[in-house]
Amino acid sequence: MSDTGTTTDGRVERGNQTRRLVLGRTMDIASVEGLDGLSLGRIATELRLSKSGVFALFGSKEELQLSTIRAAAAVFAENVVAPLEDAPPGARRVRALCRNWLTYSSERVFSGGCFFYAVSAEFDARTGPVHDAVARARHDWTEYVERSFAEARAAGDFAADLDVEQSAFEVIALMEAANAQSVLFGEKQAYERAERGITARLRASATDRGLAGLDAGDEAA
Repeated sequence: MSDTGTTTDGRVERGNQTRRLVLGRTMDIASVEGLDGLSLGRIATELRLSKSGVFALFGSKEELQLSTIRAAAAVFAENVVAPLEDAPPGARRVRALCRNWLTYSSERVFSGGCFFYAVSAEFDARTGPVHDAVARARHDWTEYVERSFAEARAAGDFAADLDVEQSAFEVIALMEAANAQSVLFGEKQAYERAERGITARLRASATDRGLAGLDAGDEAA
């Protein structure tokens, strides 16, 4: 490789490292203060970077916000979805998915709890690219939970007449209520209540096969 190539690769890697550093900070800020709390100047000052360098990476506040949403979606997927990629469909997997979400929130992967709960409240009534990115991430998550219920129903773990959209709505509501109460009041009991509610909801709709899977999950826990 030529010296020019080595130099270029080094600059690219330094740029990637700076980008990761910036996004690590912006995700935490946004989870507490919202996406409007982000600015190129603030990030440069806090991380002791040149403003021109940060501008070269992101170009505008809006692009910084959009990049932060994309980075947060990757962190969310890594913590909540990826651990269950090889798990077979079923009631046990649905509950494990919900437990992963509750752990992601309760362990403060983001300082302000669930990143997407926080920024959804900030941008739900707005329009524009940032609103659309937040809405798309929320839609993708809801659709994933619905699909998990549908796959569990097809596997025979839930009754054939299970309303997967209603079921997904209910468990997501319980998870987000736990996040909101814990963040506001600084207590953890809400997560236990949410898990009990989710388990009761799943058991109420489970077949004998599904109940056996949930019981096996309890024994393995």
